[in-house]
Amino acid sequence: MISSFARRIAFCAAPFALAAALHAEPAIIAKARAFLGAEATLDGVKSVHYVGTLVTADPADASKQTRAAVEIVFQKPGQQRINITYDKATEQTALDSYDAWQRQQDSSDANKWRQTLLSADQIKRLRANTLENLTFFRGLVRQGGKIEEQGTATIDGITCQKIAFIHAPNIVFTRYFDVATGRLVLTETEAGGAIREQGETVVSGVRFPKTIVTVTKTPTGQSQTVTITFDKITVNETFPAAFFAVPALSAR
Repeated sequence: MISSFARRIAFCAAPFALAAALHAEPAIIAKARAFLGAEATLDGVKSVHYVGTLVTADPADASKQTRAAVEIVFQKPGQQRINITYDKATEQTALDSYDAWQRQQDSSDANKWRQTLLSADQIKRLRANTLENLTFFRGLVRQGGKIEEQGTATIDGITCQKIAFIHAPNIVFTRYFDVATGRLVLTETEAGGAIREQGETVVSGVRFPKTIVTVTKTPTGQSQTVTITFDKITVNETFPAAFFAVPALSAR
């Protein structure tokens, strides 16, 4: 049992540990956050709801594209849901704290569906993705991750500060911030993916990208491009627990 004295010591030490963590934070992060919005505004974001269009290019022929409606929700402290609606099917992926699931549903037949629970590694990746989308470059250290400065690099002709956000050895987001403005220029994943943000939409005092373009490599080495364009972004809606919870195993 922890003594009351030990609890008092731990309680008093916590603010100093937090202050030390913030003091050690790379200066570019404060600039990057200021580019997105005021500190109090960013810290006050509890949920973000995106609605838009997803376009996937055929790796063998970029002119061939598959389009779908997409809805993405992130909600603190650790919830996420993505709905992708194609012409013939709907795919749902969700995180509910430490549970995660995926469901495919045939649009023409309610009895044709498949649902799976995601693995521990997949859950860790969804949790990292949720944190990245809700904390605006801050909060990782408090969650047990690491932030590493990795020097400067020139991206698209822009001098950038390179920062690695390390959630785990196999979950790393390497971001390149414009040294002059703090704008995020490029994000790379540990798997070799490249993510660029284009345009902007300001919602409730927060600057969001209008479009996100992700380029990854297929197992055959071909480049595949996925583009998401947001038509609507809403901040601080409240979503019920059932929206993220694992669905009952029946046709829906």
